[in-house]
Amino acid sequence: MLYRRVCLTAALSVAFLFALPCTASADTDLPDFLAGTWMMENGANWSDELWSDAKGGLMLGVARSGFGKEVQSWEMARIERKADGSISFFAQPKGRVPTEFRQVLRSSDTVEFANPANDYPQRVRYWRQGKLLMAEISKLDGSDAVRWNYRPVVPPAD
Repeated sequence: MLYRRVCLTAALSVAFLFALPCTASADTDLPDFLAGTWMMENGANWSDELWSDAKGGLMLGVARSGFGKEVQSWEMARIERKADGSISFFAQPKGRVPTEFRQVLRSSDTVEFANPANDYPQRVRYWRQGKLLMAEISKLDGSDAVRWNYRPVVPPAD
């Protein structure tokens, strides 16, 4: 009788474990509030960012900025969950070798990455303010900050 109870308890425990959702591969630890197309215009100055949704532990981004019809700078970026479970932002301005910034702060609508060894920027921060996406790069102490206030780009109606 005891043997049956032990076997039944073990079988139910295994069944319960398999019924639980798998959170190890969930992308909820990535800043999915970034996903979308974002634009900022200030007179003839403009900047835009596009971020993919979080899937498979990875978000891909591209950004460009310019004046009038001219592109002055562009960047490829990614936010990824590494093998050790940590989250990092990788920036590649104009396709250069990627620079890694490790995630140091994360909430439902804010994410901050830092790399104290980088000359500039040392900190990259994104946060939502209502419908706006705010972005800022700076030194680690917040000095020499450059900020972008992006609005969402609404796709044209068919």
